[in-house]
Amino acid sequence: MRDGTARDPVVRVLLADDQALVRAGFRLVLERDERIEVVDEAADGSEAVVLARQHHPDVVLMDIRMPVIDGIEATRRILTDGRSDTPRVVVLTTYEQDDYIADALQAGSSGFLLKDVEPEDLRRAVHVVAAGDALLSPSVTRRLLDTLRARPDRRPQQPERLDVLTPREREVVALVGRGLSTAEIGKALSMSPATAKTHVNRAMGKLHARDRAQLVVIAHETGLVSPH
Repeated sequence: MRDGTARDPVVRVLLADDQALVRAGFRLVLERDERIEVVDEAADGSEAVVLARQHHPDVVLMDIRMPVIDGIEATRRILTDGRSDTPRVVVLTTYEQDDYIADALQAGSSGFLLKDVEPEDLRRAVHVVAAGDALLSPSVTRRLLDTLRARPDRRPQQPERLDVLTPREREVVALVGRGLSTAEIGKALSMSPATAKTHVNRAMGKLHARDRAQLVVIAHETGLVSPH
């Protein structure tokens, strides 16, 4: 979050949706929070990429089905731009399908919301993601993992990426990958939730993961999580 004071930070948001009425509704909901500023609106995926580069938002709310390029490809392009201030992307859709969740997270998004989200939950989600947390519940994580396991290309990739982790950090990442919450990880490993969160954060740093959602993807891709 780059604008505002330390006491009252403002989250800068870019809206990307091909329906003008949807964008107007989201803008109205978000701007009821004085700590959120909608910097611009994109009507297709290509425009979203251009405007993200132009405005450097903190968060992009990205529809999946858009013309020119879809939201998943737009997310991938925005997050592989090589900039140090790349935004966090929350994917919005009316389609609660696991393949969309998996593709969005593998493209680098930090979360997933249905378009019928309650206004207060939408505003809260923007702040949660801007603060660096993933917007992904344990139940969605478990569904995501089931989807990734069922894919034909699920052979482990670059398992040596995990060599930077301590044995305890590997345990923690494996549990994140299985969809456990911080409290559940602490209970499983006989540690406090605060200690579990510390291990999660250290693992994210070592693996260059943007957030917890990316740890789930890494746990799958490297074969750390068993398919059974």
